[in-house]
Amino acid sequence: MKFLGILFIITAALFSLPDEQVFADEESETRMALYKKTSALTEIPWEYIAAIDQFERQVHDDPNEGRVTAIEIDPLFWSGSAGKMPADYFPEGWGADGSGDGKAKLNNDEDVLWAMGNYIKSYGTTKDDIKIALWNYYKRDLTVQTIMNTAKVFEKFQTVSLTNRDFPLPLQANYSYRSTWGDARGFGGRRIHEGTDIFANYGVPVKSTTYGVIEMKGWNTYGGWRVGIRDIFNIYHYYAHLQSFSDVKVGDVVQPGDVIGSVGASGYGPPGTSGKFPPHLHYGMYQDNGKNEWSFDPYPYLRKWERMVKNK
Repeated sequence: MKFLGILFIITAALFSLPDEQVFADEESETRMALYKKTSALTEIPWEYIAAIDQFERQVHDDPNEGRVTAIEIDPLFWSGSAGKMPADYFPEGWGADGSGDGKAKLNNDEDVLWAMGNYIKSYGTTKDDIKIALWNYYKRDLTVQTIMNTAKVFEKFQTVSLTNRDFPLPLQANYSYRSTWGDARGFGGRRIHEGTDIFANYGVPVKSTTYGVIEMKGWNTYGGWRVGIRDIFNIYHYYAHLQSFSDVKVGDVVQPGDVIGSVGASGYGPPGTSGKFPPHLHYGMYQDNGKNEWSFDPYPYLRKWERMVKNK
């Protein structure tokens, strides 16, 4: 086992790509300026303001005309819910003038961010205070977790423009895959295949395709040894049937190219079960819209990322 561990570390080092440079575009710089202004005025770290906006950018369509942020405030939050149901949520209303024009407008970025920042500050400015404020606003655990994770990513990389991607296996490796999402599966009852299988040899390094946070790591009866990463686009990336893990742990921030484990054939039984099928990586993607989460076909994205890496 010691030899296998050393071999994995050496193989991972050989196949790993160098760190990618992070670039910012004009729109992200404009948003960053708004986040940092709001942070300076409210004492809420900018990455939390940015993470709220980032979450809502995935839930809603593009920002309304004339705006660069996507937070859509409930009118009851803005004007108050006294005398309405539920009256105890926002009795006074949090709408306020953040731009200095003397008006509090729902379609003004600075006003909206100022209102949201002040609402969060009413609970305090620590991480736990912010988490409580977010739960009271969204009333949904996954939403709060996603925003908190995205804030960690933004804090580490100090930008909201994180567009680099990677293919989950080294292109130098011997691998093959096709579209298998939606195929029938029989183990554990009739169900559909919620991912793409990438066949490769045992021990080939498995990499993060995106920026995100390790949300889950461990054993699953179907997936064997697996890792789950929640990215900054409200997407959950699922890596299953691994042979081994790298030294990542739940809560770690990862970026494209970070090695998280190695290809295996684990699963379909109690912990440690392996070899019931050829070695491969099961790669799944799940979208969250703020209310529900569902599986979608990762194959087109894998092809796109594969081309991106080849063209570098």
